[in-house]
Amino acid sequence: MDRTEVYTRLASVFQDVFDREVALTDETTAADVPGWDSLNHITLIGTVEDEFDVKFPMKDVVGMKNVGELVDKIIELSK
Repeated sequence: MDRTEVYTRLASVFQDVFDREVALTDETTAADVPGWDSLNHITLIGTVEDEFDVKFPMKDVVGMKNVGELVDKIIELSK
């Protein structure tokens, strides 16, 4: 799975979770997305895990600083 495919699928997940289109880049953070609070973060992670059939270790969930790190982790876990 390449970054383009991950971003395409992630865009759909973000639309579902936040009920709006979100322009995603490697540098996108929670501060850039209206409504991305701690509760929606949990929902987002669970939805991403379901979409990509991966399970993030808790240390990775709390350590990710931006969407680029999320994409890297998805690619790593889906190998």
